[in-house]
Amino acid sequence: MFIAMNRFRVLPGQEAAFEEVWLKRDTHLGGVPGFVAFHLLRGQPGEEHTLFSSHTVWRSRADFEAWTRSEAFRAAHQSAGGNKPLYAGHPQFEGFEVIQEVLPPAAAHESAGGAAR
Repeated sequence: MFIAMNRFRVLPGQEAAFEEVWLKRDTHLGGVPGFVAFHLLRGQPGEEHTLFSSHTVWRSRADFEAWTRSEAFRAAHQSAGGNKPLYAGHPQFEGFEVIQEVLPPAAAHESAGGAAR
């Protein structure tokens, strides 16, 4: 599994506008091979910015990299540059290989296809 995260430092007072951009956009992720889940995260506001993070879970790094080269990726990001007045600097990308996943017993049982892990 691979997790792709982008950290956004959103200017004070621009949080609602930032969230609206994300909530109204088409992610183009439905049906993308290897896509598992997406989360938009909001941190605590600070004096200079509020930290947000987009958190996308992929079956593998290869699936994520294929997404970044796809038409769906270009379509999802076509208007991203128009939102620069909302940010304090550029988004920061972070990618992580999942080393361990701990699930509640019922979820672990289901994800193993009925076999206990």
